[in-house]
Amino acid sequence: MLGFIVGSGRCGSTLLYEVLTQHPEVGFVTNLDDRFPRTPDSAKRVSGHIYRRTPAGFPGKRLRPCEAHRALRREVSPLIVDSFQDLSAADVTPWLTRRLRTFFETRAATQRAGHYLHKFTGWPRTAFLHEVFPEARFVHIVRDGRAVANSWLQMPWWRGHLGAPGWHFGPLPEPYAEEWDEAGRSQVHLAGIGWKRLMDATEVARAALPPELWLQVRYEDLLADPRKQTDTILEFLGLAWTTGFERSFARRTFSSARSEAFRRDLTPGQVALLDRSLARHLADLGYRV
Repeated sequence: MLGFIVGSGRCGSTLLYEVLTQHPEVGFVTNLDDRFPRTPDSAKRVSGHIYRRTPAGFPGKRLRPCEAHRALRREVSPLIVDSFQDLSAADVTPWLTRRLRTFFETRAATQRAGHYLHKFTGWPRTAFLHEVFPEARFVHIVRDGRAVANSWLQMPWWRGHLGAPGWHFGPLPEPYAEEWDEAGRSQVHLAGIGWKRLMDATEVARAALPPELWLQVRYEDLLADPRKQTDTILEFLGLAWTTGFERSFARRTFSSARSEAFRRDLTPGQVALLDRSLARHLADLGYRV
């Protein structure tokens, strides 16, 4: 079975990906495979075992699951990695289908994995992926948009300082462009609007999928009750809670220390601006403003 974790980025997707790839039946792309095109199959085959057997806090734990931007760019297409808008079923071509299926299926076969898991952040791409992999399941992890916007602003890859023409998410829809103009065109506000753009795209993408292939999890709920949420996700992906997975899960630390760091990192006025801008989206996802 093929599964995808999707999220906005800075939403807890890495934590969830690292937790799930500790499962002995799960295969995944590692940063070794991503960085080195000529990684031999023998190394790919044992990479998951090495990752699972290295303690989480070990200083030399550099082998880890990744989004494989380099590998996808060179083996499939830059379209998958860096599109200015979400990908839809209309973007799928037979050529792309062959390359994308080959990318995941050959790795799953090499790793002898009954389940293969991959993570995409930014645009959800789920309608596109569903067209190529009709059997795939999708776990959407969502986080409070104020926390996401705050975190984006602190990342070296954030391109919002270039404005809407140069950032990650293409032209602003007219209502969002007017909203940004009227509020003074601040970077904080633009980051919040970026999160709204992704939530809008995700809702459209979710509606195009059969409901049994979609599971939504809030990052805050995962931190509050990691065992319950992880159990739900494993069941959705068709994975049993094994003894080996229990050992790795018991060593994992889940901290909510930065859940509301945006209230410390931003001014009260900036938080209030995000409250106003994101109010409807936050309420729809069960967050209090």
